Amino acid sequence: MMRGDLARYVDLQCSMGFKFRVQHILLRGFVAHAEERGDRHIKTARVLEWAGLAPSPAQRRNRLLTVRRFALAMHAENTRHQIPASDAFGNAIARRRPPYIYKPGEIARLIQAASALNPADTLRPLMYSTLLGLLAATGMRISEALALQVNDITADGLLVRETKFQKSRLLPLHATARRALDRYIVARNQLGAVDRALFLSVADKPLPYNTARNVFLQLLDRTALRGAHAGRDPRIHDLRHTFAVRSLEQCQHDRAAVARHIVALSTYLGHAHLTDTYWYLQATPVLMGQIAEAGEALLMGGAP
Repeated sequence: MMRGDLARYVDLQCSMGFKFRVQHILLRGFVAHAEERGDRHIKTARVLEWAGLAPSPAQRRNRLLTVRRFALAMHAENTRHQIPASDAFGNAIARRRPPYIYKPGEIARLIQAASALNPADTLRPLMYSTLLGLLAATGMRISEALALQVNDITADGLLVRETKFQKSRLLPLHATARRALDRYIVARNQLGAVDRALFLSVADKPLPYNTARNVFLQLLDRTALRGAHAGRDPRIHDLRHTFAVRSLEQCQHDRAAVARHIVALSTYLGHAHLTDTYWYLQATPVLMGQIAEAGEALLMGGAP
């Protein structure tokens, strides 16, 4: 019975645009656990029993909340489904890891190090330098870049297809980024690649994230950036944070201009809400200087 309830619940989530992959895996595990014990409806004790099998507090809480959302939907149809308390494993404390904002020279060093990768007579050095340059120039998610196809490159920019919440968007490119991308495409086409993925592994398949990440860690070693973020390694994703922050630094810092810029930035980054874009911003000396100037002007009676 619960298996059928789960199928309907998953179909509903997917119809609303959610990928729902990880949640589906977790819920399948819970339903199998419960049905093996003869349960026909969700029971609080069974939820806590199953969630408690996870190896860490964060995973136990994630299991609990995933099943709880399922229970809420099922309880609306049949009150025999029980709803576990959201704080059964305590309340989580949200900890945001501050992003690392790359200096322009550090990005240049990473790209240069990528250009020096071996084997030198293959596409590999140019591919990784192009990939890093594209991430830095557009603020794309690494998953979006790795999913690009050759035909996603249009005269108007890059077409990023059905990412979060099934949204697609067009990314206009700066002339320098376009020239670098065109140079890479010429080299890629000379190899006679069969797969249409833009970035390819040595096996002529779409470049996997783990492979790209391992190479990125090598580049951190070669550029002395390992541990540069208060003892932690800067991330590929921090290039996206850097793009958001640097673009705001270059914005004219009056109230109306900033408001327009944030809306445009949010659209360019592919965010569903402005609050998602604010999450990417981080105080830098330039931004703090602009804020101080605006505050001083306001105090002196000038335009804020």
